[in-house]
Amino acid sequence: MLDRARSLLLVVDVQERLLPAMADPAAVVEGCGKLMRGAARLSVPILVTEQYPSGLGPTVPALKSLAPDQAVVAKVHFSGAADPGIAAWLQASGRSQAVLCGLESHVCVQQTALQLKAQGWEVFVAGDAISSRRRQSMELAVARMRERGCEIVDVEMVLFEWLGKAGTSEFKDLSRIIK
Repeated sequence: MLDRARSLLLVVDVQERLLPAMADPAAVVEGCGKLMRGAARLSVPILVTEQYPSGLGPTVPALKSLAPDQAVVAKVHFSGAADPGIAAWLQASGRSQAVLCGLESHVCVQQTALQLKAQGWEVFVAGDAISSRRRQSMELAVARMRERGCEIVDVEMVLFEWLGKAGTSEFKDLSRIIK
């Protein structure tokens, strides 16, 4: 079960030159955006990664505008967990659960998820907020991550588990985000 006090959100490589080639790019942006708005409202730390931004461009504006100051970091490793700066941020967070969304599911998302899992993290991948160029690549990545102990969830599962209960101002705010 996700616990917002133990969670962080990693938004992986949703970049201007990469996104248009993905299967259902609008769904990725929508799902990542909901997770980012929910995480911000619930004080869940957010980190946004950019794979080789000089080649793939920056994070798409719709998501970059939701990122906290200093929360967008460039990387060259496919696994965010292999990047020394990202690894230091993860360790310094004091969290033990990582929620991942973004691109590409069979490359950077999968490698980050599997490395975090191997390091002892509880890993949750938002299956409706990831994509690859080919749907088959995404399906294979999801199966592999699940087999290795990562939990495949959807955006609403994450947000409602972080909430925990109805009847609060947070619930009202997240209800508007989910719709």
